[in-house]
Amino acid sequence: MADAGNKTTATDASVDGFIAGLEPDQRQDDARTLLALYQRITGMPAKMWGPSMIGFGEYTYAYPSGRTGTWARSSFSPRKGKHSIYLMAGYDDEAVAARRDALLARLGKHKMEKTCLYVAKLAQIDINVLEELIAHDLAEMNRIYPPV
Repeated sequence: MADAGNKTTATDASVDGFIAGLEPDQRQDDARTLLALYQRITGMPAKMWGPSMIGFGEYTYAYPSGRTGTWARSSFSPRKGKHSIYLMAGYDDEAVAARRDALLARLGKHKMEKTCLYVAKLAQIDINVLEELIAHDLAEMNRIYPPV
């Protein structure tokens, strides 16, 4: 089965324009902090994925069913209630998940569900631990899906 088309795809929308439209100002500030953090860690330019996700790089996946698709290699979304930080590696790898969980234990106030880390305000977490989490996830994504 070929890729039926992901609902969320890369766009040409302006990342800076998207962040400038966020409210309140604290949400904008947090988004700019995350943007700088991701750019430093990934070394990749930011790109909008769909209307509200900021992604860095991309990879192609293939499920055993034959379905394929392309997704952001590393990404976040400054959502209204909480920032969504996507940690894609380790979802089905116990060793990777164990390392991620050890870092999460030191992070601060958050909620983790499958591949999505929710953080209400960056001031409530240890930003250095977040940096470790993102770098660890990116390294594992690069191992699982080597960049071309």
